[in-house]
Amino acid sequence: MRKQDIEIVINAKGEVTFEVKGVKGASCFGETKFLTDALGGDSAILEQEKTREFYEQSEGYVSTWQGGGGGEGHDE
Repeated sequence: MRKQDIEIVINAKGEVTFEVKGVKGASCFGETKFLTDALGGDSAILEQEKTREFYEQSEGYVSTWQGGGGGEGHDE
């Protein structure tokens, strides 16, 4: 069985980035639903980048979340 990981990074600004590794195709969304929900749901995701594994037969992506809430804008 292939190793599956979720790498979570929280930077000094409170932005959370997580990357799914070892999961092919769209099943990575199910694997990280608990995390997405804990961070405020799909509407809290600022950016989503699908990895090469996502496009393989079945299972990886990277999401970035900005803490704070309250409708504040995101400066880039």
